[in-house]
Parts: sequence; structure tokens; C-alpha cells
Amino acid sequence: MVVSIRDVAAAAAVSVGTVSNVLNRPAKVAPATVERVQRAIDELGFVRNDAARQLRVGRSRSIGLVVLDAANPFFADVARGAEARADEAGMAVLLGNADEDPPREARYLDLFLEQRVNGVLITPTSDDVGRLRRLRAAGTPVILVDREMPGEGFSSVSVDDVEGGRLAASHLLAGGRRRLLFLGGPRAIRQVADRLEGTRQAVDAVAGATLEVVEAPALTVLHGRAAGLALLERPASDRPDAIFAANDLLAVGAIQALSIMSGVRIPDDIALIGYDDIDFAASTTVPLSSIRQPASLIGYTAVDLLLQELADPAPDEPRNVRFQPELIVRESTTRA
Repeated sequence: MVVSIRDVAAAAAVSVGTVSNVLNRPAKVAPATVERVQRAIDELGFVRNDAARQLRVGRSRSIGLVVLDAANPFFADVARGAEARADEAGMAVLLGNADEDPPREARYLDLFLEQRVNGVLITPTSDDVGRLRRLRAAGTPVILVDREMPGEGFSSVSVDDVEGGRLAASHLLAGGRRRLLFLGGPRAIRQVADRLEGTRQAVDAVAGATLEVVEAPALTVLHGRAAGLALLERPASDRPDAIFAANDLLAVGAIQALSIMSGVRIPDDIALIGYDDIDFAASTTVPLSSIRQPASLIGYTAVDLLLQELADPAPDEPRNVRFQPELIVRESTTRA
């Protein structure tokens, strides 16, 4: 038998309105009454009909989060931070994995709109923000995660990826490397383009330094390994002496191909640095140098911005938080 809110009210000897206040606005109810109603809920096994509540109030208690690649531990940490802040606010996070695919991203956005989520956090797959504008126009706040879009009016949490690229390349150049290779993913992903821009700035500032760019189809271990194997087909004299991978997954794949499969010495023959500083970067065969982003804090802050936007839907200016990246040096770039 399905237990209704009326059953709870009868068991607790209160009105239906009081039970509703206990469920939605407990601060308005005397503590003793809250305790009595909660006891009746527990004894009867009442489960609130949240779908019906959504229809009444026009919003759910959920937040939509669309990430570039859920298999990337960086985005798992972003989601963990978002869940922590959402939980503090009595909300839940619904996760959508765009898998670096714009049509898939669009389907999640449509689904979240249908679900009447309180807002959407998203790391966009491209610069096309038409759908995000429509979401916002429909009354659903949108917060950009690990991304900034100046001039579009979206609040955002991001990291200075141009500076991150400059940090990585400057570290390699300071170690005496001069033939750098940037191993990136699709340049339509703004983070990749910005990290490449920072790399170019650092290389252009050093006489005799050169930069080769390799664009992988996706930012995965598999494509990093494929890029490493392609390098092995070239004469040793024609290979770079340093690689900056646009994320740690590409870097791990390159290490697997170069070090484990062929015996290329890292960093003696080729120094290698990644980006994100995911948990197992320090545990790879050769501990990986990386550019650290505060992933959990990014997710936490994104939900915090969303809550601010829900409280103040029309701020004078979008709220933009930008973190600075941090260079983490390990054995993949520095000889023991």
C-alpha cells in the first residue's frame, strides 16, 4: 500500500499543511512537532512524491552537471566537489557524460530542461552556446565549469589554462629541452586551445626552441598510447626531446608506449609532462609531472555560484571565479 501525506498527518495528529511544512520548510514548525511528524514518516515508511512536487513548484531539487568525459578522473573530482556543495544545500547532482560529443551534450541539456532542474553546470564541448542561451532564457541558470566565455554573460569557474600551458612548457625549456611536442585533443575544446597558446608563448620566447603539434582525436589513454607508438616509428634523431600532453590521460598513454613498450628512457631521452594532476599521476611507471587544477574546489564553487544565481537571478555582472594552475614536478621531467 502506498502511504500518503494524509496518512502521515493522521498518524501524527497534525494537519496536511503541517506535514508539508515539515518536508519543505521545517524551520517554520516547532521542533517537537517536527519530531512527531518525522517519527510517523519513519513508522509508516512514507516516501515523498517528488515528481508531483516538481509539477507544483516548477523546479526539482536537482542540478544537472554535464562533463566532457566522465572517464577522466579530473571530472570525477569536479563532480565530487559539486555533490558536496549540493548536499549542503539539500540538492542532488544529476551527471551527464558528453564524451566530447556535441550532439550527446545537446541531448543531456534537453533532458535536464525536461526534468526542470534548478540549474545546469557544464563544461561545453565547443564555443556554440546557442542551446545554453535558450536554457537561460527558459529560466534555467547555467554555470560554466572549467571554462570561461567572456561576453556571453554566463557565470563561470575556470583555471587560467594559457598560464598552465606556459608553466608546463617553461618547465621543459628550463630543463634544457628545445624540441617540444604538444600532444593535444580537438582544438574545438577551448581548454586544449588555451594550453597550446600558453605553450607557443613560452617556446617563442626561447631562441632555438621549436614546437610540433599533434592533435589526438580524443583526450584518452588510448589515443596517448597511439601517439607514442607513432613517435616510435620515427628515427630517434627526429623525435622531440620533450612532450607536453594536454591532459594526464594522454600523458599516461604516451608513457605506456614510450617507456614500457619500447624502453625509451623518461626523462633522459624524452621528458614528459601532463595536465590536471589526477590522483594516479604520481603512481605511473615514471611518476608524472603535471599542472594541477583544484578539481573538487572547481565543482564546489560552481554549485555555490549557482546558488547565488538562484538567489539573485539578475546580477549586474556575471560571477566569474578563476583559479591559478600549479606546477607539480616529478620524475618524468627531472632526472633522479
